[in-house]
Amino acid sequence: MKHQAYQPILITDASRSQDDQLNSRQRRYVVMMSIRAGCLIAGAILVGVKAPLLWLWLPLCGLGMILIPWLAVLLANDRPPKEEHRLANRFQQRHRDETPPMSLTAEERPHKVIDAEP
Repeated sequence: MKHQAYQPILITDASRSQDDQLNSRQRRYVVMMSIRAGCLIAGAILVGVKAPLLWLWLPLCGLGMILIPWLAVLLANDRPPKEEHRLANRFQQRHRDETPPMSLTAEERPHKVIDAEP
């Protein structure tokens, strides 16, 4: 059976550490909840000063206060996507070899040559 040649893993292909991923998700959550707090404060200020077009601004602030927490929780619990190249390599490897190795003749099968001379 044909073995795939060893391919070294590049440091640029390494996934982010769990701590790094957690810190990133926490920062994103805090930023989104800060925006929500800003919507709440902006809505209170608009009501207090009786701003023009209050009928337009209050629903927008309310929508921000309702949707942002939902999105923040979804994004905070989201994990990084699966690595595409791993799945692609497996799929390509399966379809690259259309003929099974045992159906090849002895001359056609891949073989290792070992030379005794340096």
